Amino acid sequence: MKAIVQDRYGPPETLVLADVETPAPGPGDVLVRVEAAALNAYDWHVMRGDPRLSRLALGLARPRARIRGRDFAGRVEAVGAQVRQVRPGDAVLGDLGEADGAFAEYVRVPEHLVAPRPANLTAAQAAALPLAGVTALQGLRDAGQVRPGHHVLINGASGGVGTLAVQLAKALGATVTGVCRTRNVALVRSLGADHVVDYTRDDFTRDGRRHDVVFDLVGNRSLTALRRALTPAGTLVLSGGGVYRGGSLLGPIGLLARGRLLAPFVRQRVVVLATSPGRAHLDVLREHAEAGRLTPVVDRTHPLHEVPEAIRYLEAEHARAKVVITI
Repeated sequence: MKAIVQDRYGPPETLVLADVETPAPGPGDVLVRVEAAALNAYDWHVMRGDPRLSRLALGLARPRARIRGRDFAGRVEAVGAQVRQVRPGDAVLGDLGEADGAFAEYVRVPEHLVAPRPANLTAAQAAALPLAGVTALQGLRDAGQVRPGHHVLINGASGGVGTLAVQLAKALGATVTGVCRTRNVALVRSLGADHVVDYTRDDFTRDGRRHDVVFDLVGNRSLTALRRALTPAGTLVLSGGGVYRGGSLLGPIGLLARGRLLAPFVRQRVVVLATSPGRAHLDVLREHAEAGRLTPVVDRTHPLHEVPEAIRYLEAEHARAKVVITI
């Protein structure tokens, strides 16, 4: 089969389309013929090995997982003997987690990491949902404990996670403020945001407004500034962020570490989000999508051989919403 492989850390040119062996499903695995695979900021972090501290987990000299990509949508080709919830021919989506391997014609995945895909979404839309959607859901519902009547601010509202977070926050009954750049204001408003802040003109940390939950997806503000946008008992949810600026030792890890250190000493809740893939959250996202409350926004699509070009576009911070690879 064809796949995008990587044998050393580096720029998009290190991603190469190559022939590799088609995986065979183990007893508890599902083999999926991939129809679409979404890009995430995670992909360029792994590709670059950036921040460098992350290589302790990803692999010191090269990525442990040779094939890039973690979000996918496709159809089940075969199942292992112990698989019970899916059958060949089923339309599914999933997130491989740190195992990677979605930028390929076929992917082998444990059964608990796949779920039926929403019937009303295209393959490209479905592929855009797993990692970004689970991050948004866990950040708002679980970590942020968003309830009807809450005022929620989403910093990075036009990104892959942000576009889904705006919609999920509205579905949870919140009044939503989205922060984005000028060209994305109309998009964020169209997703249901009650207020939109253009960060090139206004500073949401100094406008005097206070929010019950601030969901930070960018990592470009200090903890002091972010907490200034909260009510006295509000919740700050930190979830990575950052763009490639030539390499770093800590990148967004520094802000997350400071958040963990600060959390026990302040009245406001400071939560560092740690997401985990799985069917339970994907089922919730499917329910929202099929009810019309959640529609992934796809910025552009690329064929498999154009993954290097697509990831170059993503890491330069030009993308809005999701970039998807069609296979």
